[in-house]
Amino acid sequence: MITCAKALVRLLEAYGVDTVFGIPGVHTIELYRALTGSGLRHVTPRHEQGAGFMADGYARASRRPGVCFIITGPGMTNIATAMGQAYGDSVPMLVISSVNRREHLRLGHGRLHELPDQRALVAGVSAFSHTLTRPDELPEVLARAFTVFACARPRPVHIEIPLDVLDADASHVDLTPRSLPRAPGASAATIGALRELLARSPRRVLLAGGGAIDAAVQVRALAERLGAAVALTVNARGLLPPDHPLLLDGVQSFKEGRQLLDAADVVLAIGTELGETDYDFFGVGPLKLRAPLVRIDIDPIQALGAHAAALPVVGNAAAVLDDLLADPRELGGDMDWAHTSVAEVNAAVWAHADATGRRFDALLETLRDAAPDTIVVGDSTQPVYRGAVSYRAPTPASWFNSATGYGTLGYGLPAAVGAKLGCPARPVIALVGDGGVQFTLGELAAAREAAAGITVVIWNSHGYREIRDAMVRNEVEPLGVDIETPDFAALAAGYRVAYRAPSGLADLRAALIAQAQRNEPLVLEIDAGRFEWEPR
Repeated sequence: MITCAKALVRLLEAYGVDTVFGIPGVHTIELYRALTGSGLRHVTPRHEQGAGFMADGYARASRRPGVCFIITGPGMTNIATAMGQAYGDSVPMLVISSVNRREHLRLGHGRLHELPDQRALVAGVSAFSHTLTRPDELPEVLARAFTVFACARPRPVHIEIPLDVLDADASHVDLTPRSLPRAPGASAATIGALRELLARSPRRVLLAGGGAIDAAVQVRALAERLGAAVALTVNARGLLPPDHPLLLDGVQSFKEGRQLLDAADVVLAIGTELGETDYDFFGVGPLKLRAPLVRIDIDPIQALGAHAAALPVVGNAAAVLDDLLADPRELGGDMDWAHTSVAEVNAAVWAHADATGRRFDALLETLRDAAPDTIVVGDSTQPVYRGAVSYRAPTPASWFNSATGYGTLGYGLPAAVGAKLGCPARPVIALVGDGGVQFTLGELAAAREAAAGITVVIWNSHGYREIRDAMVRNEVEPLGVDIETPDFAALAAGYRVAYRAPSGLADLRAALIAQAQRNEPLVLEIDAGRFEWEPR
């Protein structure tokens, strides 16, 4: 007999899934029976939040949905935080959970792992949640999930399967994966209106966000053809190479960046929410645009968002830009203005950097350049905050973190594990703080167990330093931020993970180069007060 659980696993394989993250439990035994002998790799984190973060990192790095098998009740409450981060950053994540038997749902009889309503729990952190009441529904519901991932704003999808449905007979169900629709483009009339607006607007600025991450070729071609200055959000870093003359640093919150936007004749926002943590990083006030705004977004709600667009364009970024670029007619543009403005603004932004900021820049460049094709996964920590305004990623999806948007702690380590499993040939670095890493430190064991050769760089500032500094700036007596710092060398040894404490940038670089050839994790602890930033 082919059970519903076995049918699920076969369909996941047919849709190209190769890895599942989850912690086995008494309510998911049938899922694990189905995994046995399949082509899916199973990775066991030490907490369901870690499972979600691993799936998130896997999805961002590999550009394929991350999949989790999660236990009823506490498993769902544990993974909700990771789903929130993925929801905020539009990351495709499929969460398959068990739930109590159909006749016991929502009755409150005190069944094992019972919640009143798991779907209600995740309503705010999922594109949709569905209770599978019959095996026959499985092909349609999975097709809906993968359509969301491919053709809409890709956010987590939750499918819960009652215990009595998991082991129900699905031998009669057609397990052929359904053909998925193509991502939508814009109408010819809309593309024509966009061309007309550009033709009468010689000074152009592109604001690209994470929704353009798969349109790097098109974004670069459009910027060069239009002669447009390009500002990238955190999730869009790498859409232009680091040395591109049209690339602005993370200037949206700097005075000079706002002045550049004021001088533009048209602003094209591509796949970006224009949200606070990218465009008002320093709390200088909401973004105000004087020039006509074009919003290109696959989500119609965003295309008509808080920043009203003179021309809203609903469609997949790559498809829309392909249609725009297909017309060979030139659109002119003030090339000199763009190149001069970018150089001037970047110089002014660099001048704002203090000694600490420049040290963090040197650290980030060392992480990026020690080995080719490195992925840097950040947590909420001071060097990552600096990277939000200064880091130039070499390629798309090679720099992502939890320091913007939803902004959870504990993300960096497990997300780096997922990224490494999704892209095993690439070096992967987790850049974490001594406070944040303690949220998910147990995932070091999962990294070693999965032979995920990540490098965990711990920025040890001996407490929640960023929050402590904020308290001092706001004349609040620091409270709750000077926490006990553990012995990370002893912890690494306890997890049987290699450990080093590099003395300076050169030592750090040498350790990163050596680690690029290993398939086991490594912890590198940087003591903020002892690290040598300059050679002796």
